[in-house]
Amino acid sequence: MANYLRLYIPVLILISIHGYGIWLFEAASHEIETPDQIYRTAFHFQPAKYWMNDPNGPMIYMGIYHFFYQYNPYDAQFGNIVWGHSTSTDLVNWTPQPPALLRSEPYDFKGCFSGSTTILSGGKPAILYTGVDFSDIQVQNLAVPKNLLDPYLIEWVKSPYNPLITPNSVNKIDGQNFRDPTTAWLNPTDGNWRMVVGKKKNDTGIGLLYRSKNFINWIQTEQPLHFLNNSGMWECPDFFPVSTISQIGLDTSIMGPNIKHIFKASVANSDYYTIGIYNPNKDIFIPDNESLDIGLGFRYDYGKYYASKTFFDSATNRRILFGWVNESVNNLDINSIRGWAGLQGIPRRIWLQKSGNQLLQWPIVEIEKLRMNNPVVEGNTVLMAGSVRELSRVTTTQADVEISFAAKTLEKAEIWEANWTNPQEVCSIKGASVKGGIGPFGLLVLASDDMQEYTAIFFRIFKRENNNFIVLMCSDQSRSSLHLPSSDYDKTTYGAFLNVDPVLEKLSLRTLIDHSIVESFGGEGKTLITARVYPTNLAVDGGTHLYVFNNGSENVDILGLTAWSMKSAQIN
Repeated sequence: MANYLRLYIPVLILISIHGYGIWLFEAASHEIETPDQIYRTAFHFQPAKYWMNDPNGPMIYMGIYHFFYQYNPYDAQFGNIVWGHSTSTDLVNWTPQPPALLRSEPYDFKGCFSGSTTILSGGKPAILYTGVDFSDIQVQNLAVPKNLLDPYLIEWVKSPYNPLITPNSVNKIDGQNFRDPTTAWLNPTDGNWRMVVGKKKNDTGIGLLYRSKNFINWIQTEQPLHFLNNSGMWECPDFFPVSTISQIGLDTSIMGPNIKHIFKASVANSDYYTIGIYNPNKDIFIPDNESLDIGLGFRYDYGKYYASKTFFDSATNRRILFGWVNESVNNLDINSIRGWAGLQGIPRRIWLQKSGNQLLQWPIVEIEKLRMNNPVVEGNTVLMAGSVRELSRVTTTQADVEISFAAKTLEKAEIWEANWTNPQEVCSIKGASVKGGIGPFGLLVLASDDMQEYTAIFFRIFKRENNNFIVLMCSDQSRSSLHLPSSDYDKTTYGAFLNVDPVLEKLSLRTLIDHSIVESFGGEGKTLITARVYPTNLAVDGGTHLYVFNNGSENVDILGLTAWSMKSAQIN
């Protein structure tokens, strides 16, 4: 029988509306019982309770990392959105601070929604955010710290000039599809600030461009920074430079030779990015490859990952990515019973691959200090066809696993069908339990002893008619939980192409396992898939197992394997 915790839910009473602010007090509490928090994570960021979603412009100030996020301080469901705030010295351990922005003015009466931080000249931080007013109109606002000598930036003051930007009927801006300002940058042609706001017109996704001399008075430019027909609403846009010759990150205002720019937008529950050139004279962004534009090409993550935001870490010269990982429950009452919902993926360092064709991502190095001593280490071994082998001596609910594979022969690779275009659909058809030629092989995580429950992360190699090979990376959640009713849980199988030549290159996989989240990095950061899973008591705590498996007809080599148990981070 499951253990139970007692959760106190405050009853909040509206006593007055003064200056359009919301004044609430806790009148009473009532007590409910909630199942033991077996799905709360140990080293991924999430508040102590209630709902969280989008990251809002992380930054570093006076040596302290600041993480802002969309937060409901009253409930574990979406609503009452404010800016949550936590601080850290290492991006791993976090201390909660009071919310940075509360709903208090006519222009943000219905919520302080997503936005970004910018470090202004002289090192002064500023927040640009979307507020929603009484009429559900989205407007853009500014807030600045009350005390610049406070490294924790406890108090923020909203500008008396708010709202800075309102929907413009002349330019036919839909006030309900106009949101999420980016981090601003300085344009070298005139020394003025630029920033982007996401918009949709009909079904065209648009990154509206604004310029300002003083960060208060913003003027819309004649043409957007970028747009694409039939791409849907561009939420949470992000725009930043990357080096073509180095892995170091760049400040958002850096321009010049050996630099390309990334335009990213969140569309239909996925985060797409495209690589191209920013022309500061014409104030436009031109993708290198139109066939890989927003919604058509690369994603940051092919699983559950959305509304991401990068920032430049000036202390270490890295560009770091945060992304929201939602729950995989279809019954929202489950979130209310648990008392929390949503978390953030592990912060990722992000840079341009040497080829210039795509971005690479990798967990920040600081996460490795949570690795416990005495990892499981294996050298070159053979993973026999049809075999399943347990990795013991690992805390399998909190683990970091790195493994590299190589196929001994590719002669029996399955034929890639001409009508297959969607790798996720192929992964669903050819799941972990479907025997293949070269694969499926990989890891079975959060698995029960009797294998009734498991989440599979694996590779599968196919052959085209021209004898070129295709590698799929899949994350199969179809057997991740026996919870009933099954309809309460999303058990989607995810899949993506992995741009690796299996003839010449190894197939590497790094997987971070943390109770209910499984983050997998394939091909040294080329393809990423994040999953949320909720095994029953068969596969939680001491009942959880970790296996390597090969359900193909051919042996594969394990070139190396290291598995660490992970300590818990301090996240209050």
